[in-house]
Parts: sequence; structure tokens; C-alpha cells
Amino acid sequence: MAYEIDQSKCIQCGDCAESCPVEAILEEDGKYTIDADACLSCGVCAGTCPQEAISEE
Repeated sequence: MAYEIDQSKCIQCGDCAESCPVEAILEEDGKYTIDADACLSCGVCAGTCPQEAISEE
């Protein structure tokens, strides 16, 4: 199951994108999103998010 980013909590720090082992987190127009097809569901991104804005779908 892929993870998703709650945009209302995200502060666009980029920690999640830097931690993703498969580069499944993309930044576009100042917002980060997770490519569900590329996501391994490893949870590393959720563990690095200081705002707890990432959770399983």
C-alpha cells in the first residue's frame, strides 16, 4: 500500500524526498507528492517527516 502526503500538514521541507530510496516523492509547484506506482511502502518517508504529514493510503 502506497503512502500519501497530507498537504494541509506538509511544510515543503523536502526531508521525505531526500529519504526515499526509490525517488518516488516528487516536487511540483512547491508541493510534494508520492508516485503510488513507484512507492515501495517502506515507510522511511513517514518516519522522517517532522510534521507527521505522511501516512498509508
